[in-house]
Amino acid sequence: MYNELYIYSIRKDTWTKVDIPGPPPRRCAHQAVVVPQGGGQLWVFGGEFASPDGEQFYHYKDLWVLHLATKTWEQIRSTGGPSGRSGHRMVAWKRQLILFGGFHESARDYIYYSDVYTFSLDTFQWSKLSPSGPGPTPRSGCLMAVTPQGSIAIYGGYSKQRVKKDVDKGTQHSDMFLLKPAEGGEGKWAWTRINPSGVKPTARSGFSVAVAPNHQILVFGGVCDEEEEESLEGSFFSDLYIYDSAKSRWFAAQLKGPKSEKKKRRRGKAEDPEGTTEQETGGSSAPEPLEVIKEVVSEDGTVVTIKQVLTPSGLGVQPSPKADDSASEASSTGQEPCPRSNAMLAVKHGLLYVYGGMFEAGDRQVTLSDLYCLDLHKMEEWKTLVEMDPSKPGGRGPIMERESFSKRSLLLPLGRFPQEEPGDGAALCGTLLSAPECSGCSGC
Repeated sequence: MYNELYIYSIRKDTWTKVDIPGPPPRRCAHQAVVVPQGGGQLWVFGGEFASPDGEQFYHYKDLWVLHLATKTWEQIRSTGGPSGRSGHRMVAWKRQLILFGGFHESARDYIYYSDVYTFSLDTFQWSKLSPSGPGPTPRSGCLMAVTPQGSIAIYGGYSKQRVKKDVDKGTQHSDMFLLKPAEGGEGKWAWTRINPSGVKPTARSGFSVAVAPNHQILVFGGVCDEEEEESLEGSFFSDLYIYDSAKSRWFAAQLKGPKSEKKKRRRGKAEDPEGTTEQETGGSSAPEPLEVIKEVVSEDGTVVTIKQVLTPSGLGVQPSPKADDSASEASSTGQEPCPRSNAMLAVKHGLLYVYGGMFEAGDRQVTLSDLYCLDLHKMEEWKTLVEMDPSKPGGRGPIMERESFSKRSLLLPLGRFPQEEPGDGAALCGTLLSAPECSGCSGC
């Protein structure tokens, strides 16, 4: 596990390792939030530590802040906060941090949470909320994001319960709730269950979340575990969904594919053997799927082969005008990120960035360190910024150099990007106190 801090410079396309004394201890499955106060601050809470030999495992309940202006870490000691946990979710709401859910596991037992805490950025005090109304059941690894209307959305997640001695059953949640300030005074909140229209993501957990400039909530990837009494097999995803809170509607993102000059010239002129145009026939045959094969070397030297089939539907690409153009047009759409869970997601200058994550190949877990971006205005194709580098395990960046924080940097210190972009003057931050392998519960 790591407690290192990295910056990715968008302008230079380089990674930078930043050494700041006194960081939080090594961990994963924690949460981090960026706020603009004090010239920019990164707040980190909780998470877990597991030793390589498995002899040590424990959860954290500590709270840390990275002051971006002075490049200093500070541990905030405040009573009344959440118990130690992993897989919880935390967002910035006005001048507060709001934390929901998570789980705690020991050698003999485990517990999932549905409690809600707030932390005041003015008084540095924790408070436990008691919202009215029917709220979510205990869970971890869910969506938590602030909507433009000032509510906090909760969607999906994972939990498990004991069904008989030594047998647990996991649940992939697909319900959705809003947590809203209620009338009747400060500190009053209420839960409301909602049922948005549209096409929502299939049941999953460990997906990544970011908020677009138009305040739409983006959901990428994740995993759905199929559990038997003696086995656990996960199906990983690389799809992108969007939740429009103003319309209370889900929809699957569709990529248009890059603009092609050849395609423009032939539009309306391509004729079939009968002399009819494509516009008259109403379409043409779809391009063949494109198979991409990668070999990834894990940290112990084992080679894992990733086979990825890119189809027009998977990429959201429109069919090409002529079947004989399909191979070149399919390959020109760019390679999308392979299926994964627990990736980091961020939006900067209208671009969606996806970094790393993990997937399973048989009994092995593979940690990714690749980086992609997608222009949310054009919605044409994924662009590969950093390919998976087998020589740099554990998510290291490709080039190391010294650099200061800036508005054109993505900051990765300890597991997860923030839900929203910070205000002007603050660097965009996330966390990478991440581990090469987590406990594999999919509840993070």
